[in-house]
Amino acid sequence: MSVVTGNKEFFKGIGQVKFEGVQSDNPLAYRWYDENKIVAGKPMKEYLRFACAYWHSFVGNGGDPFGEPTHLHPWNEKADAVERAKDKADAAFEFITKLGMPYYCFHDVDVVDYTSDVNENDRRLQALTDYLKQKQAASGVKLLWGTANLFSSKRYMNGAATNPDFHVLAHGGAQVKAALDATIGLSGENYVFWGGREGYMSLLNTNMKREKEHMARFLHTAKDYARKNGFKGTFFIEPKPCEPSKHQYDYDSETVIGFLRQFDLLNDFKLNIEVNHATLAGHTFQHELQVAADTNTLGSIDANRGDYQNGWDTDQFPNNVNELAEAMLVILEAGGFGGGGINFDAKIRRNSTDAADLFYAHIGGMDTFARALIVADAVLNKSDYKKIRANRYVSFDNGQGAAFEAGKLSLEDLRTFAVENGEPKTISGQQEYLENIINRYI
Repeated sequence: MSVVTGNKEFFKGIGQVKFEGVQSDNPLAYRWYDENKIVAGKPMKEYLRFACAYWHSFVGNGGDPFGEPTHLHPWNEKADAVERAKDKADAAFEFITKLGMPYYCFHDVDVVDYTSDVNENDRRLQALTDYLKQKQAASGVKLLWGTANLFSSKRYMNGAATNPDFHVLAHGGAQVKAALDATIGLSGENYVFWGGREGYMSLLNTNMKREKEHMARFLHTAKDYARKNGFKGTFFIEPKPCEPSKHQYDYDSETVIGFLRQFDLLNDFKLNIEVNHATLAGHTFQHELQVAADTNTLGSIDANRGDYQNGWDTDQFPNNVNELAEAMLVILEAGGFGGGGINFDAKIRRNSTDAADLFYAHIGGMDTFARALIVADAVLNKSDYKKIRANRYVSFDNGQGAAFEAGKLSLEDLRTFAVENGEPKTISGQQEYLENIINRYI
């Protein structure tokens, strides 16, 4: 992949980031991410499929509820919205190609600023779709997924697909249509629905059953439109338990899978699982991955981490090899992603104000995932991890245990077996030993 810049170089002094190995002290080089290194039978890049999040990297400004922006981007200087958005695209593709990342992801309003006029928004997004198509062709970078932001505008204060006002729902439909058109036009491989406000704050003014039915109808309608217009990819739902809504209908993986099953959407939809959303739901990231893997709905992930002392979505870059090694065990045993990849839904900190900081953040995240992949592959192939786990269930492999799994035993049969065989032996789960196995290969 060659570096692609526009008329102006936004990240001056930073060239192509390359793999230099663990001996390198270069902060602008990969120490673990060697995209062509064969791991688990495939090049590393085929398992990891890294993507850059347009919103945090090129729209995020470092502002918070207590302070003004600290990231003042040089691509935001032009007055005209479309020309300003083209500068942002130039900066994005310069950054992405300097990192050698194969994919990017966007919300519609990240690509170009929106107004309250549907026709004007469509015109702007189409202009940027044409421009991004040129950038993709010149760079080889691809769109992993697109999505519509149906949560920031004040019109969506009570949700979009679940809004009690049909007029608002219709605006959501218009916005999704345009975002789908852009995704299809850019050969996007997937499309994401994140219902940031698809939930409620009080049951006193909410018909929850009706809202969930509306959400399902909305998803079917969007899916049917996309398929009619040639979209062959997978649709993803991104679970999140709360924030901004108190009770969100896409709480966690189990909740979303139940919803998809109830409303006959499982054939077209998988899950896009975010690390920080898993922890907000009271789960580990690997738990949410395993739930999806067990139902063949593991589609993609949003990579980040939360702050252990904060109870909100802090979207920090991932850096914990132990946690990600456990996650990669699940992903490898699932055979990889169902169409998706690893999108860095993470933002540099408010006080990280140098242009290089954005590079350091992504390099660190990519290296951490690469190292975790190598560790997970070693654990699966060089240790007795799989044997220990399989042996815990050996009593179900034959005899009466196998008969139970096959549905051949009655409750009376279970009682008879318990009486005849007495008190079971205490068998260790060997948790500490298994945790040490992870550390052994790091």
